[in-house]
Amino acid sequence: MQRISRQWASAKRHLPRARDIVAIAVCLIAAADTIYLRRHSPTVAIEGVLTGGAALALWWRRRFPLWVTLVGVAVTLLTGAAAAAVVGLTTFVVRRRDRTAAALTVATIAAAVIGPRLTLLHSTVDQGDLVHDLVNMILAIGFVVAVGAYVGVRRDLVSSLKERAERAEAEREVREERGRLDERTRIAREMHDVLAHKVSLIALQAGALEVTNDPSNDTVRASAALIRQTARQALEDLREVLGVLRDANGDVRTSLAPQATLADIPALVESSRLAGLPVTITGSADLTEPTAELIGRAAFRLVQEALTNVHKHARNAATTLRFDGRPGGRLDIEIVNLAPVGAGLLLPGSGLGLVGLRERFELVGGTFAAGPTAEGGFRVRGSLPWLVDEFAVRPVSRT
Repeated sequence: MQRISRQWASAKRHLPRARDIVAIAVCLIAAADTIYLRRHSPTVAIEGVLTGGAALALWWRRRFPLWVTLVGVAVTLLTGAAAAAVVGLTTFVVRRRDRTAAALTVATIAAAVIGPRLTLLHSTVDQGDLVHDLVNMILAIGFVVAVGAYVGVRRDLVSSLKERAERAEAEREVREERGRLDERTRIAREMHDVLAHKVSLIALQAGALEVTNDPSNDTVRASAALIRQTARQALEDLREVLGVLRDANGDVRTSLAPQATLADIPALVESSRLAGLPVTITGSADLTEPTAELIGRAAFRLVQEALTNVHKHARNAATTLRFDGRPGGRLDIEIVNLAPVGAGLLLPGSGLGLVGLRERFELVGGTFAAGPTAEGGFRVRGSLPWLVDEFAVRPVSRT
């Protein structure tokens, strides 16, 4: 089967030249017939050279259709043999259908009618009816031109459809690649939020052990257990996302674990409290109320990033979280920490966490602001539309 396909492809590649050879042969036969009828003319040799040259010029009709047609028209005027001019005109009309094609058509018809009546290269003069010959040539050449125009239009249509299909396929591939890239970027952002928070907890707990004078065995045991648990959770999250990224053919969206919501914020705050950070939650908002997935996730990431920054830049600084709002209105979040009690960074930061939060909030129609307070602390504010999914149910907090 493959051999047949290769043979067919090779035949298609040589098919245009085969048609050229057939066209040249037909024109040579037609020219020979015309010259035979004028075999007694003293200029028959010149006519033979001209008509043969016009027929052989058809070999270049695909590269230079205009010039080949003009040569054919000139030879038709001198010899009356119009076959080469008609073939060249058909080739030109297949390529172009404009004023030049119309002018060449008129010129070919005129040359085919006038050529046999000229006495420039032969002594005999055709005495046929001019109107009759004109009508015949208009019908014959017009039919050939119409066929050539149809072939050209059909080729253009097929080429246009093929180009549109290729462009649509390319755009589909670009959209798929962009979707994969966006999804992986989202995963990377989620992992930055999760791992940075958990690693900061580990560092905070280890730092607390380091500065504690003569810690008791119970304190060391509790801190070590908390460090081990936090490290295991971080490794599990990392392993999960790396597994998703390795699966090139899988759906990364369906492979991820359930996303955090408002109901998960108390557990997040409790983990910081266990690490020694004094955190207080206030406000009128009920965090157990259902909300849209994007809204709940954005609020959770805001609290997570803010607490992570407190662990990094203001270890053990008292922090207050305030949540105000209700479903159908807006959810206002404010996180304020006091001035740090010690200098220096506990962990290095990328500086992109707050930038990512601003982008996340703006994408869901919220507002975001962050900056230092007059007392030397830091304040993070976010406001989100408290949207509720149509089929949302009351979420259950995951510990």
